Amino acid sequence: ELPMMYIDDAIDATIAIMEAKTQNITIRSSYNLAAISFTPEEIAQSIKSHILDFTITYAPDFRQAIADSWPKSIHDGKAREDWGWKHSFGLEEITQVMLSKLGDKSR
Repeated sequence: ELPMMYIDDAIDATIAIMEAKTQNITIRSSYNLAAISFTPEEIAQSIKSHILDFTITYAPDFRQAIADSWPKSIHDGKAREDWGWKHSFGLEEITQVMLSKLGDKSR
């Protein structure tokens, strides 16, 4: 399981911090932003809820050890507290957008 964020949420966060009142920005270097975390199995299930005959076979590659060393979650409490950060896209929303972008090729 790894932290992920849909690009639209990252863009919205960038705009939100730029538009935030200066007095609300308490960290001058950077803010952590978090959205969702999911496993390969969870995203496969999300896809399967839209494409009933979807199947997947996968095997971690040699770089999996690198990903395993990364944090499993990111604390973004200061961004939420200071300027009201919150993500909009969960796994289901991301799945819907990605499948719609693939169009008929995915069905």
